[in-house]
Amino acid sequence: MFEYLNLSVFIPPAIAFALVVILVMPFRKLARMLGIVDTPDHRKQHGKAIPPIGGLIIFTIFMVLGVVTGIVDLQQYWPLYVSLIILLVSGAIDDQISIHAKIKFFIHLLVACLIAFMGNVQAAYLGDLFGLGVVWTGFMSYPFTIIAIVLLINAINLMDGMDGLASGVCVAIFSWFMIAAIAAGWFSYASVLALLIACLAGFLVFNMRNPWRRKASLFLGDAGSMSLGLCIAWFAVLLARNEAAPLEPIAVAWIIGFPIFDTCAQFYRRVRAGKDPFAPDRGHFHHHFIEAGVPVHWASIIIIAIVAIMGAIGYGGIAIGIPPVVLTVLWVFLLLLHIAISRKPERYVRLIKRFSRGIC
Repeated sequence: MFEYLNLSVFIPPAIAFALVVILVMPFRKLARMLGIVDTPDHRKQHGKAIPPIGGLIIFTIFMVLGVVTGIVDLQQYWPLYVSLIILLVSGAIDDQISIHAKIKFFIHLLVACLIAFMGNVQAAYLGDLFGLGVVWTGFMSYPFTIIAIVLLINAINLMDGMDGLASGVCVAIFSWFMIAAIAAGWFSYASVLALLIACLAGFLVFNMRNPWRRKASLFLGDAGSMSLGLCIAWFAVLLARNEAAPLEPIAVAWIIGFPIFDTCAQFYRRVRAGKDPFAPDRGHFHHHFIEAGVPVHWASIIIIAIVAIMGAIGYGGIAIGIPPVVLTVLWVFLLLLHIAISRKPERYVRLIKRFSRGIC
């Protein structure tokens, strides 16, 4: 394991980080000249038009540098690459002319099927979830995988509503995936994940609020958020596909749990209220922080920390020998609790106000 950790492995991620930082500035200027900007409206609270081209920059550098450096094996990753290109193109179009939700859903199904059937990526192994022995999805592995991919694409897309949030959450998720891959000796996967994390880190320089940057000057856009959801699904399945893989499926469920919790809660709340479950509103978990008066940079940090802690519970719980069934029961309990509280968003607002006093 430690032989792998030599200086040469840090070179491609360092180059990726530098390229994102360097290329953002000219492409941001070009986007403004061409009118490719996200303008404020009744749902979007940013004060001025911001270019939503972060995802295009991140994934162009990730894909090109992955091939050039030899880190990415195209024979294995071509279905992911093709799917990413489809999402990047359709997302870029959606950012400008707003594609109908049904068309976007069809695109999500298309890339999910491409990944499941052509990428040989199926969630067939679920581990000992219920304490009754290993669960295999069998003939249901394809529909289960397709549903999971579509859910994750939408989960990250819906979470992208606050500076630094979606990309920061994905850094936390990919970091746990990378740690698990390194610990298991799956260094090729760890290298690809490190490259992706570095690209995201370069983007966060312009998207995450900090003492030197009061507001984001670049957005992911639908192209970026949907592509991140797809990448999470890809690695989640590959790193937990059988008993010899680095992660138990329930550990993956904890690592990626927060975006799933929030999406399921919003869908339930909207359907119960007789609304379109895909209709955007300001009822997501991160919106509760704004309603509670928590500054955006603190809200992003707190939610990213929650995601990191959930990943520690999942990965660390299995590592120290906690039975998977215990983690399963706790995960389901937290999901149902989140759904119950989210039925009335003001409940979360009151809770956040109470616990944020003296912290933010």
